Amino acid sequence: MSNGHLVTGPYAHARTSIGRTMVLVMVALVPATLFGLWQFGWPAIFLFVLSLVAALLAEAISLRVAGKPLRPYLTDGSALLSGWLLALCLPPWAPWWIAVLGGLIAIVVAKQIFGGIGQNLFNPAMVARVALLISFPLEMTSFVEPQPLFSAAAPGILEGLSITFGGAAQSSAHFDAATSATVLGQVRTGLGQGLTLPQILPDSFSAVRGATGTASGSMGETSALLILLGGLFLLYKRVIGWQIPVSMLASIAVAAGLMHLAEPEHFPGPIFHLVSGATLLGAFFIATDLVTSPVSPRGQLLFGAGCGLLVYVIRTWTNYPEGVAFAVMLMNAATPLIDHWVRPRVYGRDRKGIPLEYE
Repeated sequence: MSNGHLVTGPYAHARTSIGRTMVLVMVALVPATLFGLWQFGWPAIFLFVLSLVAALLAEAISLRVAGKPLRPYLTDGSALLSGWLLALCLPPWAPWWIAVLGGLIAIVVAKQIFGGIGQNLFNPAMVARVALLISFPLEMTSFVEPQPLFSAAAPGILEGLSITFGGAAQSSAHFDAATSATVLGQVRTGLGQGLTLPQILPDSFSAVRGATGTASGSMGETSALLILLGGLFLLYKRVIGWQIPVSMLASIAVAAGLMHLAEPEHFPGPIFHLVSGATLLGAFFIATDLVTSPVSPRGQLLFGAGCGLLVYVIRTWTNYPEGVAFAVMLMNAATPLIDHWVRPRVYGRDRKGIPLEYE
């Protein structure tokens, strides 16, 4: 208080904001997204748009019910990004109601019930992904080989509409001709049938296919190189730190490398796991969610390592060939515990919070 006027302490103003952060993440996703939409054609485009619209509508309805203003929350980009990430995790020719239901689950169940932005315990897109996979395993595991937009084999706009909105995409002639399991699914099935990796991988996988995006999979799994490019952009812009991506990828690589050395005919090597499935998408865009990951650098290293190890364990020894969503959610649940035990040191105190003694 000075001369009857309230005097506040100085504040440091940063250029960062929720909206700016969300925009930068979406910009980083643009190359991989455009490539994925081109690879899978009109059905993927319709599904992508539906996922975004469903997330925004779910956000608007939830805000209206809660009595909160619509504009500041709808324009911060958080709901749009959740719908975007969900779309990248879906089979590109999934029926329309998968995207709509997923958007509702992500926003209403995983985000707004917890109190809205900044309050959710779990990553909204991953909650929707896991809920859909458990509830509708057929629709969530029906993948197609890439059929680039405007190519001879690709469905046109009308057939794309019938695939997405027709109620049963599996009845499409294009779908029947293009149906293909992901490389992770093929390896899982082959090993279950008693085959060895040399018998499975030559026909289903190469590092080039996984890196360039010419293999079947979800929209966000199309090009490891483009996803890596987007992740490096986020690191350059300091939207995310290096701790979670590096520790997650390193733990997957170490676990895969050790098991491959022990039994090379039954355990794929590190490159296979790094460029297959949603590994890079999870490491740079999902596990790094600022709300659901630890705040300290040491905590982030532990969090990322846990995500990587869980991804490898789930892929290798469970019935699910892909484990990124499950791994991230399990580590999301551990985030409060990590933050409790792994705290950043406060200036003037030791790591236990005890004031330092000065002479």
